[in-house]
Amino acid sequence: MDVIIGMDPNKRSATIEVLDQRHQMIGGGRFATDTAGYKDMLTAGRQWPQRTWAVEGAGGIGKHLAQRLLADGEQVVDVPATLSARVRMFSTGNGRKTDATDAHSIALVAARTPTLQRVQVDGENMASPVGGPPG
Repeated sequence: MDVIIGMDPNKRSATIEVLDQRHQMIGGGRFATDTAGYKDMLTAGRQWPQRTWAVEGAGGIGKHLAQRLLADGEQVVDVPATLSARVRMFSTGNGRKTDATDAHSIALVAARTPTLQRVQVDGENMASPVGGPPG
């Protein structure tokens, strides 16, 4: 089953939500961004063999996590904050932000927007793999 893993990255934590092909939530959680937390998040995501990680701000606040995912062989798309904010507003009826609602909005944007930019390896900032071989 193809899944989208929406990620709301922060400096010290990341919240993810996993959506199936019908856009139903089938998993999620909040993880630290240190080595142990990242490894736990990667393990959680790898429950699904066919997955794409959707990271908000993969060229900004989410760059450190997006590049680590790439180093571990994962597929990553960049979700612009403006798109996820719009979806959050329409989905919740208000502009209130929580990490969980942000992760949900990010996943929905990725599920419904096939033209999102795939994240490429940035050799200058590339992290070494810690999660082992993909999937």
